[in-house]
Amino acid sequence: LLNTPVRKLSLGQRMKCEIAASLLHSPRIIFLDEPTIGLDVVAKQQIRDAIRHLNETENVTIFLTSHDAGDVESLSKRVIIINHGRMIFDDRTSVLKRQYLTRKIIDVRFAERLDMPFAMPGVNVLKQGTYGVKLEFDNRQVPVERVVQQIMATKPCQDINITDPPLEEIIREIYQEA
Repeated sequence: LLNTPVRKLSLGQRMKCEIAASLLHSPRIIFLDEPTIGLDVVAKQQIRDAIRHLNETENVTIFLTSHDAGDVESLSKRVIIINHGRMIFDDRTSVLKRQYLTRKIIDVRFAERLDMPFAMPGVNVLKQGTYGVKLEFDNRQVPVERVVQQIMATKPCQDINITDPPLEEIIREIYQEA
């Protein structure tokens, strides 16, 4: 890597070199603007791991600007969301999730063929197939337990996966509300 001309380095290698160069003088604060933009999945994870390592072991403060919600979610303890020059959120990532994460997504794979469409008040059917259904609902309106009970009463289940919407969707909703 040291003997390779910069023009021949991959984007991931250049990003790693830029981060390494920024550390030569042992800074206490680093500003990173879109550090993983354009990188493949492996390079993104390596950059994120390096940034996390700097913060945790070297006690370096990192200011990160990113449109990649994956970067924000995996690296940030605190999030500031700015919309048209105005700060609309400033708190810990956990507070962002707790305050705005009101929806759940349930993916179900049934052991038997579905005879009729799945229907339940307050629950949106995002996708329905012969053996499965993908549901979305506001867990403040309809408790997760009630949805799971209804699913279990429909047909025997092979697999149930309950997830939160991606952070990217939560941030998009915050921008739409602002």
